[in-house]
Amino acid sequence: MKHRSIGDFIIIAVMAAVCFITLYPVWYMVILSFNDSQDTMMGGIYWLPRKLTLESYRMVFLDKAIVQAFYITILRTTVGTVTGVFFTAMVAYALSKRHIFGSKFYLTIGAITMFFGGGLIPYFILLRSLRLYDTFWVYIIPGLFSYWNCIIFMTFFRELPAGLEESAKLDGANDMLIFIRIVLPLSMPVIATISLFVGVGHWNDYFSGVMFVNNPDLQPIQTFLYRVIAGSSQTKSIVGMPAGVAAQAVSSQSVKLATMVVTTAPIICIYPFLQRYFVKGVMIGSIKG
Repeated sequence: MKHRSIGDFIIIAVMAAVCFITLYPVWYMVILSFNDSQDTMMGGIYWLPRKLTLESYRMVFLDKAIVQAFYITILRTTVGTVTGVFFTAMVAYALSKRHIFGSKFYLTIGAITMFFGGGLIPYFILLRSLRLYDTFWVYIIPGLFSYWNCIIFMTFFRELPAGLEESAKLDGANDMLIFIRIVLPLSMPVIATISLFVGVGHWNDYFSGVMFVNNPDLQPIQTFLYRVIAGSSQTKSIVGMPAGVAAQAVSSQSVKLATMVVTTAPIICIYPFLQRYFVKGVMIGSIKG
């Protein structure tokens, strides 16, 4: 067994403290969401629920507004991730070819957009002019392309063996067929990485629903949660409590915590399945040999 020095124990202790400080607030939120709200107000709950109840979660899933917000979020995340990753990969595949006419010009223009923008008001006017304001597509079309993700894709595509494409062209395949049948299947690590970035971005975005959508049926769950935390939806949720829910076991605070847990849980559950691709994807281009 390898002998550990005092420095190793200090590092382990510091990292354990950092992990505890990071994870305990999440765990505290979870246990309070499962505890009776009246009992919670008495305090003294630190590690486990003292009076277990599922009424807060029952109310969350019985609220039609929350269910509709989840539907919009899931639809937006699915459609936005698939279309955004595919469109960005397609553009990156073309820009990864140095012989393309004007490629340096396009790369320069793309780099400028990473550092400079027109601002919120011109962006708002643009969305209204394109008739995207207050529609579902305001979540999808503006996020179809990300130049940062495009750079990651280009780095990966340039490392693929050129002989694969040359042999496919000798067999009569065109560029689109090569991209779909050869390049994409070989690019699963970077696709999984970018999908995680884009998917989490769509799932966590509340700003678009606040600024560009007025229809309550089109608000995503994060916008709904934002309004709950801000206080605009708390009274409505409690006053409109579904029949059969124990009022003494539910409060605006417990519903807020339950909504936070339900909102965060899907991403936490999906991440472990993508972690191995994520680790490999972030190392793209770091080693040359």
